[in-house]
Amino acid sequence: MKKFIQCAFFSTAVMASAVVQAHNSWLLPSDTSKGGKGGWVTFDLAVSTEFFTFDATAPKGVSVQILAPDATQSEAQNLFEGKLRTSFDVEINQAGTYKIFTASSGLNARWEGADGKRGFWPPRGAKADPAEFATAVPKDAKNLEVTQSSRRIETFVTLGAPTKAALKPTNQGLELVPVTHPNDLAVSEPSEFMFLIDGKPAVGVKVEVIEGGSRYRLSPGEQRYETDKNGVVKIQWKKTGMYWLGAEYKDNKATKPATVRSGNYSGTFEVLVD
Repeated sequence: MKKFIQCAFFSTAVMASAVVQAHNSWLLPSDTSKGGKGGWVTFDLAVSTEFFTFDATAPKGVSVQILAPDATQSEAQNLFEGKLRTSFDVEINQAGTYKIFTASSGLNARWEGADGKRGFWPPRGAKADPAEFATAVPKDAKNLEVTQSSRRIETFVTLGAPTKAALKPTNQGLELVPVTHPNDLAVSEPSEFMFLIDGKPAVGVKVEVIEGGSRYRLSPGEQRYETDKNGVVKIQWKKTGMYWLGAEYKDNKATKPATVRSGNYSGTFEVLVD
């Protein structure tokens, strides 16, 4: 049986486009690598205007999952939902790489009614029930756009040598598949990542990379990239430190009743000296 903290999913407002919004979601570990027999790592989940500063609000009702190095579910401890951040602890005691993440998906629709007024489904703050779609959307709806969206926020922690069992994709939504191991990033060489959308290479994904501590700089210093025909992007890190990586994808290859497929991704990575 899977063991995870189970609450409601993020609201649509919190999990909207990571790349284009002023407020961004991120998951920050207190440590990305452990030695010896391991130990505890604390994680902060927050929404902010600057990385990694608690200056906005804490996501409420989160669903956090921890995938251990042997690809089994591990367990989070001491969940705390504060005003500015949501925190939890994970005991890192198995050799290899852990993936810590929150992910969700769902349908939403918008349209124009016969009276010209805009309609939305599901209502603000509510979770979509696909079974209600047929009756929720008017038969005479104009300019109907139905979006199948996926959202993922994640980070990685390794005890000892890096491993890959926990890094396998689920083939659901927009996912990052590391070519370069996420806990083996260095300033001296570019890192290579592949993005998948529902298990297939995602071409043209918009990727943005920002170093933490932006409040101490005159500008965020963002770097922008786009995945190639194989869904691959190469990131050149400017210097050591913690980085936020946000990605956004959209196409019209959705499964009915959806007309649009979209994915948002947010990852936190630490870059070290080679």
